[in-house]
Amino acid sequence: MSSRSKKTIFRWIKVFAFLYLFIGIALFFFQEMFLFHPVKLDRSYRYQFSFSFEEVDIPFNKTDTISMVKFYPADSVSRGVVIYLHGNKGNINRYAKFAANFTKHGYEVWMEDYPGFGKSIGTLNENKLYQQAEHIYSMAAIKFNKDQIVVFGKSFGTGIAAYLASVKACKQLILETPYYSIPDLFACYAPVYPTSSITKYKIPSYQFLQHVKVPITIFHGTDDGVIPYRCAIKLKTVLKPADQFITIENGTHHNLNDFPLFHQMLDSLLVR
Repeated sequence: MSSRSKKTIFRWIKVFAFLYLFIGIALFFFQEMFLFHPVKLDRSYRYQFSFSFEEVDIPFNKTDTISMVKFYPADSVSRGVVIYLHGNKGNINRYAKFAANFTKHGYEVWMEDYPGFGKSIGTLNENKLYQQAEHIYSMAAIKFNKDQIVVFGKSFGTGIAAYLASVKACKQLILETPYYSIPDLFACYAPVYPTSSITKYKIPSYQFLQHVKVPITIFHGTDDGVIPYRCAIKLKTVLKPADQFITIENGTHHNLNDFPLFHQMLDSLLVR
């Protein structure tokens, strides 16, 4: 090999090494920008929905306040409550339309915004996400029996929902487009990086699910471009024999609510 060829190869090695380091550093320092896309709302903002709801401010500590909306069924008598842990974008306004999937069956839907989302105040970290979900559960447990509490997680919220169901008694756990863990999700996009070491958020859904004693149902689409199906399907390995992993053919990350199969299966879970 000529010295010129060696110099060219060495030059390309340096380029690839630089790109590897640059992308790795970006993943480490800007991962929260990749992971979270909140839309904040002024504290004076008032929600406007076409169905019955109540806005609640929940003091969490000296600096944090949880903003939550309770959506009510048309019938004044509730058969239970759905603790709804939403995704990583927007705020309650983005997810409110999905409350009808549950209120039509007589369930209240309690939907919180994470710190920095909507009108919620506070700093965001993994432990606080768990603690605030537990706090809301404790409030629900005052009004409802454990077999009246359904824990539902969507997208990012599936990991928080899995945690909650692993430590608190409930009727069932339902997950829409979940992930194996945050490091594993990052690895789906950047497999050449040590994602377990560089991710600040771990949220090991696969570990939490192994401690959930109630029925688990998972919905995932084959065309999910955010949390790839090939990554989510690994959760089947930690499910109990009676748990369900429901595959929605051609479903994406954002449109499972448009599929009749999703509603048929969800309805069957909620009328039990």
